[in-house]
Amino acid sequence: MQEQINNPLHGKRLDTIIEYLVEYYGWEELGQRISIRCFNDNPSVKSSLTFLRKTHWAREKVEQLYVKTLLKK
Repeated sequence: MQEQINNPLHGKRLDTIIEYLVEYYGWEELGQRISIRCFNDNPSVKSSLTFLRKTHWAREKVEQLYVKTLLKK
């Protein structure tokens, strides 16, 4: 149980994570940091959610960037 308390992803919804990263970096920089089509080609939160829910490796990259970004603050 202690692990979850210290896990910055615990209780975070994927849409919240994407919205945070878009606000922090913007779509263009986010697409440069994680080169996936849903960030570079007509990006939207909805299309990103659809892709990331089906693509485990891409979701992991987004989650890693989110944690890394939180640690910067």
